[in-house]
Amino acid sequence: MEVEMKIRGLMMDPVTNMPIVILKDIGSETVLPIWVGVYEANAIALEIEKVSTPRPMTHDLIKNVLVGLDTAVHKVVVTELREDTFYAVIWVEREGRVISIDSRPSDALALALRVDCPIFVDDEVLKSSKLAANASDRVTSEDLRKWLEGLNDEDLGRYKM
Repeated sequence: MEVEMKIRGLMMDPVTNMPIVILKDIGSETVLPIWVGVYEANAIALEIEKVSTPRPMTHDLIKNVLVGLDTAVHKVVVTELREDTFYAVIWVEREGRVISIDSRPSDALALALRVDCPIFVDDEVLKSSKLAANASDRVTSEDLRKWLEGLNDEDLGRYKM
């Protein structure tokens, strides 16, 4: 089963100083942090802040190609968490044919923001993420999860590069 999520914000991991995309279940307080690279976080931040660039960035190019080919993006889904790596699929439709495209979650999320399509996470990913956090030897992982769940709007300020 898939759980619909929204991008709640971007923040820096206080431990690793790496960007984190915070996904939040639209129907509950469940959050899913996904660590991403700096460039991917920048692509997401640019769209969240509605910053226009003089030339199309990579995800803008992908959107333009899809629109030019009369292809609709139906949804993106974070499908799997395997060996601390998240996997995602972009679901598109062209001429009545539905196609799944393997993707990194960061790229799928950056595209989802640009085409305004729903974001989903497989419920097994949410369960695996919680189990991984609970089984971790690092106390910081569970502490970070509790901290993330307690964030309010003011805590998720603008992402700074």
